[in-house]
Amino acid sequence: MSDSFDVKLEETVYLPDPSIRDQSWIGDYDAEYQRFLRNPDGFWEGIADELEWFRKWDHVKKWNPPYAEWFTNAQLNITHNCLDRHATGERRNKVALIWRGEKEGQERVLTYRQLYRQVMRFASALTKMGITKGDTVCLYMPLVPEHIVALLACARIGAVHNIVYGGFGASALNARIRDSGAKLVITSDVGYRRGKRVALKAIVDEAVVNAPTVEKIIVLRRSDPGPELFSEMEVDFYEVLESGDTTCEAAVMDAEDPLFILYTSGTTGQPKGIVHTCGGYMVGAYYTTKYVFDMKENDVHWCTADPGWITGHSYIVYGPLSVGATVLITETVPDYPDPGIFWRIVEDFGVTIFYTAPTAIRMFMRVGEEWPNKYNLDSLRIIGSVGEPLNPEAFEWYYRVIGKNRCPILDTWWQTETGMHMITTMVGEPMKPGFAGRPIPGVVADVVDAQGNPVEPGTGGLLVIKEPWPAQMRAVNNDDARYRAYWETINGYYTAGDLAVKDEDGYIMVLGRSDDIIIVAGHNLGTAEVESALVSHEAVAEAAVIGIPDPVKGQTVKAFVILVNGYTPTDKLKSDLTYHVRMGIGPIAMPSAIDFVDSLPKTRSGKIMRRVLKAQELGIDPGDISTLEE
Repeated sequence: MSDSFDVKLEETVYLPDPSIRDQSWIGDYDAEYQRFLRNPDGFWEGIADELEWFRKWDHVKKWNPPYAEWFTNAQLNITHNCLDRHATGERRNKVALIWRGEKEGQERVLTYRQLYRQVMRFASALTKMGITKGDTVCLYMPLVPEHIVALLACARIGAVHNIVYGGFGASALNARIRDSGAKLVITSDVGYRRGKRVALKAIVDEAVVNAPTVEKIIVLRRSDPGPELFSEMEVDFYEVLESGDTTCEAAVMDAEDPLFILYTSGTTGQPKGIVHTCGGYMVGAYYTTKYVFDMKENDVHWCTADPGWITGHSYIVYGPLSVGATVLITETVPDYPDPGIFWRIVEDFGVTIFYTAPTAIRMFMRVGEEWPNKYNLDSLRIIGSVGEPLNPEAFEWYYRVIGKNRCPILDTWWQTETGMHMITTMVGEPMKPGFAGRPIPGVVADVVDAQGNPVEPGTGGLLVIKEPWPAQMRAVNNDDARYRAYWETINGYYTAGDLAVKDEDGYIMVLGRSDDIIIVAGHNLGTAEVESALVSHEAVAEAAVIGIPDPVKGQTVKAFVILVNGYTPTDKLKSDLTYHVRMGIGPIAMPSAIDFVDSLPKTRSGKIMRRVLKAQELGIDPGDISTLEE
């Protein structure tokens, strides 16, 4: 890509009530950020001191680019911080986990003491099955409490967990099992989605046929009657649980021992096995959960992701449990049995922190305000967004309709590779729709050209992280070259692969993937910018744009548009939308073609797979589509 490009910035500022900032953990962002810059290692040491360690570190960090070590020679177990220190103290009878099933009336609650005892028993049972420290265990499960118990049990004994989202097909699951060398697979007979059974075990049966490392399969039987377990490899989840001892000491882990492998969603090609380690990841997940979400003792935290994504690892399980929070999980999807289900759950459980994806927010916009308006959302204190840039129209709808003009919005930018939040607008700070915000204290981010030079405010460039941070990935499994490329592409900085622009105040707007750039007659267009212009039209619910080869301009813009209910595809509407983009961005961004569609290809984490659209358009192979939702 070229070094930089100009971006038209229009800014609206929302000022939260001053009391929100006064009551937050970090009352003064600027002072806290300067405190971090004066002594970065001292800053992170202070956070790490809030957690419990079996042995303290010799050095906060060792940085030998592109390889980092954090809290060298420290010893810990992340489950000690997520379970033991709460379950043996004043939080022993505090609710740790609330589960709502898809079927009416399905609810379960686990206190910290109950969760702790189940995890110890299952961890003990795993050791009896021959799972030891360093072995890899693959989890392919629905979002049920047993999923959380199983992954924490792995961490307790030092087994490396590799969670695969329970919507992947057999070939994708097989590839992840083989690459990670999984010795054990934990699954369920079925999951439930939109009233239908999803046959998970049948997919596992196919996936393990050519996976020689797998020795056993543990099956959670949810259907009644449950399936027979035929092979000598298969054992029942609850029989395994009952076989475990009531206590299981947490394994002593080195800070740099691997905690988990998680495969990226594959929007840019073959999935990569991102490796995170015990100590630094724990500190990053804990810090961002407490200080970015501003999590307090009485909060009920609902992150609508799945443990199969990094969002679920960090902000369903490890972050909230290390803070001692009450976590809500549910199998429910946002539009079944009706588009009011999420708001009913918020009302039923008094959710205070709600964290979801822009894709879901735009779906809520599409079906209308009457659904959330049926429910009392007064419990909400903080609302957040994760996965893709939150376009200004979605921000303003979310703020007004769901947050009732009072809840701060955390539009968080981070990645599987970063392990934790990196950029957002901290609670209580002025919010700018379309801008994620500024780097959080502890993170040094910037927008640069291809040579690594900072670009001027209002000029687009590449988003980079200039200094290491504790929760950074340590490796790409079995592929050091791919790992090194993150740090060696631009000037020794971590290159995120995203285009961004900064304003005069240092607020960063993420424009989309750098490989999604469209170059029209020498002008660089970020896909997110054109899509945001389209979505700002009242008729458009969602949009995706791609570059199409053109003999004169190099590329032209083609748009795929989902209309709001009640609008009809017409040539007049195509003309109106083209003109709308022209007025919003300029003539260079005008789509040369618009297709009205019912759906867009997305990963299960909600990211639009533009390369699939491009492959369809050009009649070529789309590459790896194992993460496609449909």
